[in-house]
Amino acid sequence: MTFYRHEMRMNRRNLLIWTACVGGMCMGCILLYASLADSVQNIASSFSDMGAMSAALGMDKMSIATLRGYYATEIAMLHGLGGAMFAALLGTGLLAKEESGHTAEFLYTLPVDRGWIVLQKYLALLSCILILNVVCVALYLLGFVLLGERMDAGELLRYHTAAILMQIEIGTICFAISAFVRRSAAGAGLGITVVLFAADIMCRIIPAIEGAKYLTPFYYANAADIFADGGLNAGPTAVGALITAACLAAAWIWYGRKDLR
Repeated sequence: MTFYRHEMRMNRRNLLIWTACVGGMCMGCILLYASLADSVQNIASSFSDMGAMSAALGMDKMSIATLRGYYATEIAMLHGLGGAMFAALLGTGLLAKEESGHTAEFLYTLPVDRGWIVLQKYLALLSCILILNVVCVALYLLGFVLLGERMDAGELLRYHTAAILMQIEIGTICFAISAFVRRSAAGAGLGITVVLFAADIMCRIIPAIEGAKYLTPFYYANAADIFADGGLNAGPTAVGALITAACLAAAWIWYGRKDLR
């Protein structure tokens, strides 16, 4: 597992920075709830009556006047988007950097199968995503303790499981892109993340494109839906798993046959 350990060392600084930013920002927002609780009580009903916008943000199902609703509509959105951006940035560079950094000449002359290298790099991607989420959840739990509030453990577990699956799907899509290009496509990865996030909002507002919910992982990782319905939406989650598997297979097959520069 030499290549796995190397990737973990190479990405430890980015992992630390993104974990501190995402976890620290969301934990700060949790602690802010104590000072916002009174003012939020007065505007919660207005937020829930904004029609399509309320549905897009989940405020028609959850009241931001409660910590549970505040977490589902505000904190979870920040966590999901921040984690997805990290997964996208990491995924787009793992394979492409060998050619852009002119290290492919050395790496691929070693008596190691390319598929094994791809697998180890992908395991590093999964490990970084898991570490970020575990540390972030620990910070959120600390925030609840400092706030003197409690959250349902089952709801948190279901949401953050969905968030991890969503980040893995986006990271795998960008990992596949990395196999096809010769330079890091960080811009494309961030663009895909933003488009998928926007698609989740739009398919909730516009009935004509409701089918887009099967294409965006943000749909099944929506905390308001999970908290209100008590579980993950099986259809979009299954489609997301298939997309993840297909992208990983495409990366493994193409990179194994690619004419490397």
